[in-house]
Amino acid sequence: MTNLSLTFLGAAGTVTGSKHLLEVDGRRVLVDCGLFQGLKELRLRNWQPLPIDPASIDAVILTHAHLDHCGYLPRLVAGGYRGRIFCTPATKELCSLVLPDSARLQEEDAREANRHGYSKHSPALPLYTQADAARALMQLQPVGYERPIPLWGLTPSPTNSAENRDPGVRPQVTVEFINAGHLLGSAYARVRVGDRTILFGGDLGRFGRPVLPDPSPVAEADVLLLESTYGDRLHEADDNGARLESIVNDTAQKGGKLIIPSFAIGRVEEVLYWLKRLEDEKRIPVLPVYVDSPMAIGALQFYSARLDELDAEMGSDPTSPSSPANREGRGQTPNRRRLSAFATTRLVTVSSPRQSADLVASRTPSIVIASSGMATGGRVLRHLDAALPNPKTTVLFVGYQAAGTRGRLLTDGAKTIKLLGRDVPVAARVERIDSMSAHADAGEILRWLSNFRRAPRMTYLVHGEPTALAALAARISTERGWPVHVAAHQERVQLPERIGE
Repeated sequence: MTNLSLTFLGAAGTVTGSKHLLEVDGRRVLVDCGLFQGLKELRLRNWQPLPIDPASIDAVILTHAHLDHCGYLPRLVAGGYRGRIFCTPATKELCSLVLPDSARLQEEDAREANRHGYSKHSPALPLYTQADAARALMQLQPVGYERPIPLWGLTPSPTNSAENRDPGVRPQVTVEFINAGHLLGSAYARVRVGDRTILFGGDLGRFGRPVLPDPSPVAEADVLLLESTYGDRLHEADDNGARLESIVNDTAQKGGKLIIPSFAIGRVEEVLYWLKRLEDEKRIPVLPVYVDSPMAIGALQFYSARLDELDAEMGSDPTSPSSPANREGRGQTPNRRRLSAFATTRLVTVSSPRQSADLVASRTPSIVIASSGMATGGRVLRHLDAALPNPKTTVLFVGYQAAGTRGRLLTDGAKTIKLLGRDVPVAARVERIDSMSAHADAGEILRWLSNFRRAPRMTYLVHGEPTALAALAARISTERGWPVHVAAHQERVQLPERIGE
C-alpha cells in the first residue's frame, strides 16, 4: 500500500507562508511555496532553512500568485530546486509581475540596511535576488483548468490500471487545477495518488461577487486542506456599493484625498469595478483615479486580456479586448482597449517614481490606489506619510489586515504609526470595508463544503489565525459531522486510506 504523508511547513496557525509537503513513497511534492509576512517572528521563518533539502523535491504545485503562496519560490530555486512548478497560465503571468518585484524589494531592503547599518549582519544580504526570481519563472509549467497532468512520467495511467493495483509499483500521481474564484488563475489543486484524492484548497473565493466567478464546486476528496482566514466571522452584507459611495462623497466634500492601500493583483480590479459603477450611476463625482503601482497596472492588463476567465458580466463590455471590434483593433487606443473593463472616466496609471512623487505632493482631491494592501511596503507608504497627518484625508483598507502589519495597527485605531523611519501622527479618517475581501467567510466556506457528496476522511484546517481555526473546526464538526484537525506548524501526519479499504 502506498505510504502518504503531509507536513505543514507554513500557513499552519497563521495566514501566511503556505507550504504543504506531500510525500508519496519517498517522492516529494511541495504544494505552494509562500513567504511569511506580518509579525517579525513569522518573517524570520523565511530566513530559516527548510527542514528538507530543496533539491530533494520532485515537483512543486502552485495554487495562485499571491506572495504568501508563491513568494518563497526564488529562495527554493536558489537552494537547489530544479524541477517543474505546475500552475495555471494566468498564475504564470501574474508571477512574472510578483516575483521580480518581490526580489527587487528584497535587494532594496538589503541596500538600505547596509547604507544605514541597522542590520546585525555585515553585509546584509537579500532573501533572494532578481536573478533567482528569473530562474524560478523559467521553471513554471502552465496547465489549463480541469486537465489532469502527471507530476512525473509522460502519460497518466487509469486509476484501475495494473500499475495502481500492483503494490510493488508506484501509483500514478496527477494534479488537476479547479477554479477557486479567489484571484485570476487561482485554483484548488486536486492531487490523485492512485485511487486516493487529496484536495489542496489554496484560498477559497467568494460567491456572488463582481470580477471573479464563483468558486467551482467539488464533489469529493479523501483528504481536504481548507483555508480558514475568515473562519470565525461573516463579511459585511453586500450593500451595492453604498458604503464606498459615502466614503468617496464625504472625502470629496472635505476637499481631501482618498488613499486606498490595495493588493496589487486582485483587489485593485474590484476597487476599480465599484468606482466605475458608482461613477456610471452618477452616485459619486468624477474624480481623478490614480493607480500608483506598476505591478497593478500590469495585472490590470492581464485581467483585461482574460475576460473569459472572469465573471460573465465582465465580458459584456463592447470595448473589451475579447469583443470582435477590438480583436480587429478598431476604435480604441491599445491602452484603452486593455483597461476598458476597469477604466473610470479619469483613470490615470502612474508608472515612474517621479510621477509617483508628484502625486504624493499634490493636494488635488483625488482617489489614489497604491500597493501594498496591508501597508507593509511599496509606494503607498509615501502617500500615507504625507496624508495621515491631514484630517481631510481618508485612508480606506479593503482587505484582510494580518497581525503585525501597519494596516492592522491603523484599523485598530493607532494614533501614531512608524513610517519611513519616523513616527507619523494619524489625524486622517481610517475606514475599512471587508465586503471586498477575496476570501470566503465562514458561511461561504460551509456553503462550498455542502457540495461534497461524502465527508473526507480528514479535513485539515490551514491558513488562519488561531481563533478563526478553532471556530471553523467547531462548525465543521458540529454542522457537517466531519472529522477535522487544525494543522500545527511542521506537524507531519500520515494520510488515511480510502473509504472502504
